[in-house]
Amino acid sequence: MKVMVIGGGGREHAIVKKLKENRNITELYCLPGNGGIARDATCVNIGATELERILEFAKAHRIDYAVVAPDDPLALGAVDLLEEAGIACFGPRKNAAIIESSKVFAKDLMKRYHIPTACCEVFSDLEAALSYLQTAPMPIVVKADGLALGKGVFIAQTLLEAEEAVRAMMADKRFGKSGERVVIEEFLEGPEVSVLSFTDGKTVVPMISSMDHKRAGEGDTGLNTGGMGTLAPNPYFTPAVAERCMQEIFLPTVLAMAQEGRPFKGCLYFGLMLTKDGPKVIEYNCRFGDPETQVVLPLLKTDLLTVMQAVTDGNLADCPVEFFDGAAACVIMASEGYPGSYGKGYPITIPAADWERVYVAGAKEQDGQLVSSGGRVLGVCAVAPTLPQALKEAYERVGRIHFDHAYYRRDIGKRALAVGEA
Repeated sequence: MKVMVIGGGGREHAIVKKLKENRNITELYCLPGNGGIARDATCVNIGATELERILEFAKAHRIDYAVVAPDDPLALGAVDLLEEAGIACFGPRKNAAIIESSKVFAKDLMKRYHIPTACCEVFSDLEAALSYLQTAPMPIVVKADGLALGKGVFIAQTLLEAEEAVRAMMADKRFGKSGERVVIEEFLEGPEVSVLSFTDGKTVVPMISSMDHKRAGEGDTGLNTGGMGTLAPNPYFTPAVAERCMQEIFLPTVLAMAQEGRPFKGCLYFGLMLTKDGPKVIEYNCRFGDPETQVVLPLLKTDLLTVMQAVTDGNLADCPVEFFDGAAACVIMASEGYPGSYGKGYPITIPAADWERVYVAGAKEQDGQLVSSGGRVLGVCAVAPTLPQALKEAYERVGRIHFDHAYYRRDIGKRALAVGEA
């Protein structure tokens, strides 16, 4: 069986490594992949948004199954294009991917179907947005409507910070068209939980819960990033909370999308806040999260391709999905300066024994040497019977890996460990 994965980051590396466990896959490609993914799949220099070139490659190489992993190609309709050419895919079609590509759509959906979320207002006029902020309670959250690489969300503590965020999006066009409309919503408080879920548009199978660490600095300070580390399972996501989320959020969302004529098939990501009033949705993603995938998939016991095909075929209810006991942790090694400006081209050394749990995000091969090429460079992970062990092993692994100007948070998992001690 010939399989191709679209994308080229740490998430895709985790997907590729998990797919490799299936012995029926005879050829595994990644478009475009990266210098680390090249160890586990054949990388092809075609960008994730070059849809026509992707289709040509799939036809020429008689691809049997495609996994479209990143948000951009999903929002552009990559699955639609491939499926229309007879190539089976994992991932939502364009009209369902809008649940992530438009925060305005997502908020309207939740409002119509009474799915708990933060109260909000939507603006397409700069002056109207600034005027609203004058009487809005602080802190407040400002979000770009469209895709922004996980960086289009600002938590403003003061009116000045809120105004700066709105101007950056609407006047300065920091996120291009994605910031033409903004969502200004109430600030929610409580533990955050990420839940990736398999769904075929009818059945929802949540994966192991996880806890992301989005801020660049220790103590959850600094700018928002694509994620500086994660762990699974999330200790705040108890069985009682999980059941409530299934009844109030997960199933209602999937049924709402079907009711709207936008059946969602793929991985639906629920970003949740466990408030004093109960769980509420912070955001939806239309794909596997990054770096959540790096801790969730290693705990998946059932063959990943089998589950993906059940999603595609619409018979997920007949596919048992099991997870291993234990815990997983991931520490992101980034380039100093991320998510702002940073250097590239630094040689990376990784001991051979550590490669199994290293997921390469931003690195390329240059003259036979792996060198840094992005902000988030590596996801360094560990799986162990307990969370303290997994975190300890992940940080020990970080200590054995080197590249110049590497930066990583030293407090990943601190809040989760405190829950266990309470």
